[in-house]
Amino acid sequence: MTDKNELPLPEATDFIREIVNNDITSGKYKMGDIRTRFPPEPNGYLHIGHAKALCVDFGIARDYHGKTNLRMDDTNPAKESTEYEQSIKEDVHWLGFEWDGDVKYASDYFERMYELAEMMIEKGLAYVDDQTAEQISATRGSLTEPGKESPWRNRTVEENLDLFRRMRAGEFGNGEKVLRAKIDMAHPNINFRDPIMYRILHESHWRTGDKWCIYPMYDWAHGLEDSIEGITHSLCTLEFEIHRPLYNWFLVPLPVHKPQQIEFSRLNLTYTVMSKRKLLRLVTEKYVNGWDDPRMPTICGLRRRGYTPTSITSFAKQIGITKFDGITDVAVLESCLRDELNKTAPRYMAVLHPLKVVLTNYPEGKTELLEAVNNPEMPEAGTRQVPFGRELYIEREDFQENPPPKFFRLAPGREVRLRWGYIIKCEEVVKDADGNITELRCTYDPETRGGNPADGRKIKGTIHWVEASHAISAEVRLYDRLFCKENPDDCEEGKDFISNLNPDSLEVLKDAKLEPALAELAPETRVQFERLGYFCSDRRDHKPGAPVFNRTVGLKDSWAKIEQKQQGTAPAAKPAPAKKQEPAENVVEIGIEDFTKLNLVTAKVLSAEKVEGTDKLLKLQIDCGDRRQIVAGVAKWYTPEEITGKTIIVVANLKPATLCGVESAGMLLAAKTKKELRLLTLDGDMPTGTRIG
Repeated sequence: MTDKNELPLPEATDFIREIVNNDITSGKYKMGDIRTRFPPEPNGYLHIGHAKALCVDFGIARDYHGKTNLRMDDTNPAKESTEYEQSIKEDVHWLGFEWDGDVKYASDYFERMYELAEMMIEKGLAYVDDQTAEQISATRGSLTEPGKESPWRNRTVEENLDLFRRMRAGEFGNGEKVLRAKIDMAHPNINFRDPIMYRILHESHWRTGDKWCIYPMYDWAHGLEDSIEGITHSLCTLEFEIHRPLYNWFLVPLPVHKPQQIEFSRLNLTYTVMSKRKLLRLVTEKYVNGWDDPRMPTICGLRRRGYTPTSITSFAKQIGITKFDGITDVAVLESCLRDELNKTAPRYMAVLHPLKVVLTNYPEGKTELLEAVNNPEMPEAGTRQVPFGRELYIEREDFQENPPPKFFRLAPGREVRLRWGYIIKCEEVVKDADGNITELRCTYDPETRGGNPADGRKIKGTIHWVEASHAISAEVRLYDRLFCKENPDDCEEGKDFISNLNPDSLEVLKDAKLEPALAELAPETRVQFERLGYFCSDRRDHKPGAPVFNRTVGLKDSWAKIEQKQQGTAPAAKPAPAKKQEPAENVVEIGIEDFTKLNLVTAKVLSAEKVEGTDKLLKLQIDCGDRRQIVAGVAKWYTPEEITGKTIIVVANLKPATLCGVESAGMLLAAKTKKELRLLTLDGDMPTGTRIG
């Protein structure tokens, strides 16, 4: 058996792995010592943002042969429940992660936290305050003004211990007293202005019952939970960065293990909200049908829609780990799913908006079986038999009585090929008394089964179909994006994100016609309905004989065209070619009004490295008044060593983007010809972040 310490260090593909590699190289830890944790609060369901965090927490530990704890951070009994705990465990397992040992609970450490709080009081580092929450807030100060000390700040150790023990014993009402850390009411970091460690809350806890009536606050509990569990690297999202000094301050005076907190960027997706408060509102106000509604970004919602665990973890790997917040296009997540399902999902035929076709020259009562390929990407998946007969269903949109140019599907007098079957020709259109088309009467060419016409005529269109007598009826739910704006919080004055809900996010079809092979599929089976998209049999409502399918994702992203149409940015007509002028590369013309919107600032390149898997991109860490990361296609002209240390000009107000899985928050300015590229650089002592007018 190989000694873990003899194993090579993993490649440092991100800044967290660089830190861990340095910790092992320095001897601080050994390979196999690394322990991380995933600490959700059991007050809601996990969402796609948590999936990224899971990949970071479990992925780091896995790469270093360490372990990951699953811990319920259950310090707020008013909002927590067993329902949420069970959903969290189910989602973590479904994504493919295995935690070490039993699930851990912050509530298991309440006694130890209390003992350490008394130790803080004994050291003169904590005191009991009689001020109300409103008074404490009013005296905390602001970014420009110091706070005011509590009149109870200088109680003796004995007084504080007595009052704190009486708080625990239940002598006082909710909000009557709190325990605060004694730090500095003038500290520039407001979190250091005597933060609250314990509050009184006479609320029954879902695990400890009525044993406790005082509960620890997050900043006090977080570091101690990590310490008690022997966590080596406490991985958090960036909003906790400002809390890290307090995390460390609480641990320093105590005789406990001291983990290291490291922050990384959280996941933000277009057309998506991931605030627990907002998700809870969507559920409680019934804008969606529960936490697992397939339009929700929750793990259980994505699962019910038809997402796979591997498509989600592949997405997390593709977007990478950075220190810079940005927004990732939800189309990237959808693309990861398409890539997987294209290779793995069996193909079937389904007609969502049926229009009957009668083949007048096909023998009545006859049925034959046609051979259909299950998945052209997987030859080993084989073929299946599809029934064919005199009466069929086709998609209503595959026929037009007065077709526009370049419409190559069925129309009066026209021919079209049936997938895996024959060529048919529309001879007659049957309508009801109101003029609605109810049936098409066609003829079929019996010599064209699965092949081309013997006379060599060209058939441009191929459509799918379902044989009527063997077709099964099904409910099909056409899900789309829940919000119609890229940023759901971009609202008119006086409105909120609810105003941006997409009214077309769900369409329910009650009488879709499916080929019979779909009748007995198990729930959560992912398939492709040919020409329509990827679908999944619903994990709750689908039953043999009463199938229900959810649309998971279309065959391609249709939203780009929708957005282009809404914004009035359809491609312009091709301009006449310029005479005797070499076209510039990658040039977009803008007006002077647009140019004035660019925020051009000076920046210093702190470090540079090549983006893995590309030969054109460099990943730069820059200082432009704030630290950020920019990805630039300059590797052909500059080595990382040549560009490091240069003072350059960057566009600092661009929307963050993801290039080859790496987030980029800005753009370099450069002059480029076919043979050369030169960055716009500055000499002298102009400070970084200086606006260039």
